[in-house]
Amino acid sequence: MPRKLLKRYTPDPHTVRQHKHLRWLAVFLEDPNLFHMNRRSVSGAMAAGLFWAMIPMPMQMLAAAITAILVRINLPIAVALVWLTNPITMPPIFYFNYLVGTWILGTPPDVGEFQMSLEWIGAQLHALWLPLYFGSAVVGIIAGLLGYVSMRAYRRWHVVQQYRKRQRRYRKA
Repeated sequence: MPRKLLKRYTPDPHTVRQHKHLRWLAVFLEDPNLFHMNRRSVSGAMAAGLFWAMIPMPMQMLAAAITAILVRINLPIAVALVWLTNPITMPPIFYFNYLVGTWILGTPPDVGEFQMSLEWIGAQLHALWLPLYFGSAVVGIIAGLLGYVSMRAYRRWHVVQQYRKRQRRYRKA
């Protein structure tokens, strides 16, 4: 069962609150919804985690954690989903976001010849930032909505399957 699998790998709330670097946040981490595995909490965490994963910014995990605390959704899942964009997946995801941004804004996707250097990125930043962030926001909202809806649909499907299994067992008995 996915719920048991997720619970096995998520940290214990008491351990998180007592961690030496997070002790000062214990007041904010008191809400039990931050660690519950219910349909609202997990689907909301999917939406927040996928949204922040698509936004190119430093400390995406912090943004996902703050969102989880403010909206009272599952904190470990929201923070873990941010790692969808890791150093390997960032270039294709952010390039796709840039292309979406240029398509929506109606500008040509021209960045010249790509070079992997800070000088090139700094020189091209004035042409890249608006389509990149606009496309990232749009893709983030769509990914968040799809994650939310798919998690709710999966949960519903799972509950219906459990109900049918229980009904078959009762009919046999």
